[in-house]
Amino acid sequence: GSSACACALAADWFGSLSRRALESMQLMDAVRGLAAALVLATAGPLRTLCAAEPAPAPILLKGGLVVNADGTETADVLVEKGVIARVAPDISAPAGAKIIDVRGKYVMPGGIDPHTHLEMPFMGQTAADDFYSGQAAALAGGTTFHIDFALPDSGDLLSGYETYRRKAAKSCMDYGFHMAVTKWDDKVSRDMGTLVAKGVNSFKFFLAYKGALMVSDEEFIHGLVRCKELGALTQVHAENGDAVVLGQEKVTEAGITGPRGHGLSRPAILEGEATGRAIRLARFVNTPIYVVHVMSQEALDEVKRGRAQTKGDRVIGEAVVSGFSLDGSMMEHSDFKVAAQYVMSPPIRTYAKDGVALQTAILDGDIQLVATDHAVFNSTQKAAGVGDFRVIPNGVNGIEERMILTYFQMVVNAKLSLSDYVRVTSTAAAKIFNVFPRKGHIAVGSDADIIVLDPSGRTTLSAATHHSRMDTNVYEGWECSGKIETTISRGRLVWHEGTLDVKEGSGRFVPMQPFSYVFDGIEEEDAAKPWSFQAKDRRPPADHSEL
Repeated sequence: GSSACACALAADWFGSLSRRALESMQLMDAVRGLAAALVLATAGPLRTLCAAEPAPAPILLKGGLVVNADGTETADVLVEKGVIARVAPDISAPAGAKIIDVRGKYVMPGGIDPHTHLEMPFMGQTAADDFYSGQAAALAGGTTFHIDFALPDSGDLLSGYETYRRKAAKSCMDYGFHMAVTKWDDKVSRDMGTLVAKGVNSFKFFLAYKGALMVSDEEFIHGLVRCKELGALTQVHAENGDAVVLGQEKVTEAGITGPRGHGLSRPAILEGEATGRAIRLARFVNTPIYVVHVMSQEALDEVKRGRAQTKGDRVIGEAVVSGFSLDGSMMEHSDFKVAAQYVMSPPIRTYAKDGVALQTAILDGDIQLVATDHAVFNSTQKAAGVGDFRVIPNGVNGIEERMILTYFQMVVNAKLSLSDYVRVTSTAAAKIFNVFPRKGHIAVGSDADIIVLDPSGRTTLSAATHHSRMDTNVYEGWECSGKIETTISRGRLVWHEGTLDVKEGSGRFVPMQPFSYVFDGIEEEDAAKPWSFQAKDRRPPADHSEL
């Protein structure tokens, strides 16, 4: 029993090693094959012995169109012991299997939301969704893995990480963590290395929220260098925090105190400036950078420019569904409760200009993936900012709505291909954060995280029917073509035909290893320079206790 458990842990470890690291060992193909075999052989013992969780009954999806980022095929999909066992036509059902007819429907990898804030303390409030309610909503909407932003405790990264692990004890699906860095000293640098060994492979730096989360350019540069050393991805919230404070003062002096003032005080030019500055500093260090929630044409132009001036995916742009679906004019609504719902940072811009530009960028590949920035505060929490927009807690919903809204907005309306839909909602994130092909792919050996999307169905979005604890919904009344009919998480049927079946505490932390493909070629480039910030800590030792 214990040896089977060890084998499964080894399979998880090898399956999540970076492609580049394995290539340097000349073991890519061999390890991939071994990992897949070990996952299949030991998935049951892993669940029962390591997590005290019984293996789910087999599930056979019959006759659907299987959609991956690299192509489509009509096939059956057999799920056994939490992983995908077969993908082929006319599979015979094993004894005890649940058979689901999915003819005329799309069978896709479960969604991956790389940007969420569950149970987050912020602006004097705590986000309404915790790791149970937020994840339950995610599963109902077709997302089977998310990466949440852990915040440090008074600047202490390790303490913050442990706090968030305790919060996530109530989780009901797979999750990972980014870690925010809000100051710089030697301890922060050391702790970043410890966290990478625990399975955190990305760190977020805020150029906004002065006096709370914001770092200086000097601190940001130190962070870029350390991330490069560790093979961790640098993420940035790009707004000029100093200018935003001045903007807030001037807007308030002008007598504008309602939600409208939020957008006026932090215009797109400040997002564009900070985006360009962050990308240029990352180029100075020669390390990849990931710009979270690109919301404006100005920021998008900087992402496109940075991508044109670098190789591969050194510059990654993330869109959020609110950014390409909503219009910032809603913050001018006469009803404070309605207007305050739409307050987030960077602000929602003008749909006709910025939203459409973001949709075009997704179609053209200039934006690599779609997230949510799900950070929900209910109407009573938002009411803290009545009379002063500066203290309205920032955030909108989306963790449940992202998959169907992206399908409706981008596939039905904007004509994104089905394979590209899978890429931007699942596969790209899996590759960027180094959990592919375990996640984000339908193939033998991959985790059985699967959705069934019915293109002939309809979905109505509303606070009355969503699973979030939020009492409002910024997409209230939207009618979308398409319906997430079924969600399978780690081989379990958790959402099917309108019924949610999840268990608090059944979730699992998924460690993510450093040096994903976005680091490819950096060592060679550095070697050709007279000097460089060269990576030092290649393949840090793993802390297997986190598995």
